[in-house]
Amino acid sequence: MLGGLALLVFTSSGWPDVQETFFSPEAFRTSFPDILRAFWLDVRMFVAVEVVVLILGLVIALIRTSLSPALFPIRALAAIYCDLFRGVPVILLVYLIGFGIPTLGVTGILAEPIFLACVALSLAYSAYVAEVYRAGISSVHRTQTDSALAVGLTKFQALRHVVLPQAVRRVRPPLLNDFISLQKDVALVSVLGVQEAFRVAQIDSQSSFNYTPLIAAALLYLAVTIPMARILDYIARKQDSVV
Repeated sequence: MLGGLALLVFTSSGWPDVQETFFSPEAFRTSFPDILRAFWLDVRMFVAVEVVVLILGLVIALIRTSLSPALFPIRALAAIYCDLFRGVPVILLVYLIGFGIPTLGVTGILAEPIFLACVALSLAYSAYVAEVYRAGISSVHRTQTDSALAVGLTKFQALRHVVLPQAVRRVRPPLLNDFISLQKDVALVSVLGVQEAFRVAQIDSQSSFNYTPLIAAALLYLAVTIPMARILDYIARKQDSVV
């Protein structure tokens, strides 16, 4: 089937035009250095946002899984947070924060498009990751905590050394999916005028009427997401072999 599809594409009358428009070696060679330099900004934003998301998402998940009646107001706020920021499209959140906060007249880093874009991405993905963490924590049977308490651990120690390691191990695949989605959604900051990889590729395409720079940007994103998936598979196989 794949061979037939390839034959259909490569023998079609429009393939030479497609090849020149999307797979031009000359356009790739001239645009790739600028796109690669801009992609470094994507990587830095992704790493910074991911650190915030991992910490904030875990805090929200712990609040939502707590059983103390005294924490009910905080649990309600955490639930509203997740419902709100999971329900609003990420690109709309980038627009609202990226253009709304500067309207308040703030200055300094609070008015920087890159900082505001990171805030928007952190808010959105913290809500997603919090639910992933919550699912993992809820999947650990209550007897695991009871056993830890029975051998003398405190509740915090039981959570730290017994519950969380099992929970994180069980939710590695959905966590990776969120990481990959975040790495791609960093390109949404281009709507604020940030010169990241997608925006630079878009500018090159519009100036040359050739879409090869967009293919170059796509390859850079793949160069990050595919190794992430393979590393997770390796870690999973290694841990399963140990067990």
